[in-house]
Amino acid sequence: MAEIKLTKQNFEQEVIGSNKPVLVDFWATWCGPCRMIAPVVEEISEEFAGQITVGKVNVDEEPELAMKFQVTSIPTLMVFKNGEPVQIAIGYRPKKELIAMLQ
Repeated sequence: MAEIKLTKQNFEQEVIGSNKPVLVDFWATWCGPCRMIAPVVEEISEEFAGQITVGKVNVDEEPELAMKFQVTSIPTLMVFKNGEPVQIAIGYRPKKELIAMLQ
């Protein structure tokens, strides 16, 4: 299961309305730490396929979503459960730390 590209059009359905935990990666193409964490997020997406959803928000393309969730630094990773952000990590994090956020 690949990561989902999240936009203001599909965010409500894919994240807020999801019955599974959702890991959302707020990122940008020019961000070095975002590029460093991208393969880690992709691994988590593959390892937990069917158990969680993983989505990515390009903050340059979706500034309204970044503002709505007060994303001021990237990468910002948020775990949503029952439509609410329950865990937030800012900056690069090791894989085991991201997995722990999902538990």
